[in-house]
Parts: sequence; structure tokens; C-alpha cells
Amino acid sequence: MEVDGLRRAYDAVLAEVDAGGFGPPPPDRYSAEQVVAHLVASDELMREATEAVLAGSPYAFYDLDEVHRPELDELAAECGGLDGLAARLRATSDQLVALVAQLGAAADTPVETHLREGFELVIDEPLPWGRTIDLHTRVHLPRHLNELRALRRRP
Repeated sequence: MEVDGLRRAYDAVLAEVDAGGFGPPPPDRYSAEQVVAHLVASDELMREATEAVLAGSPYAFYDLDEVHRPELDELAAECGGLDGLAARLRATSDQLVALVAQLGAAADTPVETHLREGFELVIDEPLPWGRTIDLHTRVHLPRHLNELRALRRRP
């Protein structure tokens, strides 16, 4: 597993969060806090799945693209806002990167995967877990990085 790209993707998101200055979201879009809360929740599920793969246990991974706003708002409140969410994302991303670095041949383990990235990517089938991590690195994290950037540019 190539973990350097995963670490760089997280570093880019965290740098954007640290830069701050986010405006309100457009209608029907996540706020900056909700984006980061979504990533924290997603990381926690990905960590569980990676631990299961490393242990040789079966696991089904369901992406949280459609998490309800109240759940994200509750997580944001629990963390004390954007700064606390950023700290939690640092911790969850560090944990996930460390686990992914251990995968080796286990990255080929098929995991029942259900995820959706907008209208561009819908998966509802077993995938090698390393492929799901790669999609997280190359599609999921950059998508939310772009959302954060767009929130900064809004008046």
C-alpha cells in the first residue's frame, strides 16, 4: 500500500482547515464544520474496516456520503467546533495511515463496499480494501478539500 499519497491528501485537507476563514455554505451543502465532521466519521469507519482486514475478519464498508446534518452537527458540538474537529481529524487520519501502512498483502482482501461520491462514482460490490483506500485518497479527500476551498471563496 502506498501510504505517502494518503498522508499528503490528509495534510492538504488539514492545511485548508487550519487556514480557516470559511463562509456559509450554499443551500444543501455542508458547512466547513460538517465537512470535517464527515471526514472524522468516515475515518472511524475506515479504521474499523482496516482493523478487520488486518485481523482476517469479514467486514462490510458503508460510506457516509449521506450522513444527516444533525449527526454531523452533534459531532462538531462534541468536539467543540472546527478547531476540535481538526484535532480529531489529525488523530483519526494518523490512526488510519498507520493501519494502512501495515496492510501489505492484506490490501487485496475483498471487502463488501458500498459508497457513493456524488453522481460520478457509485460502488456496491466487493472491492480489494486497498482499492477502497485508493479511492478515499484520490477521490473522497480531494472532493472535500475542494468543498472547503469553495467555502473560503464565498463572500
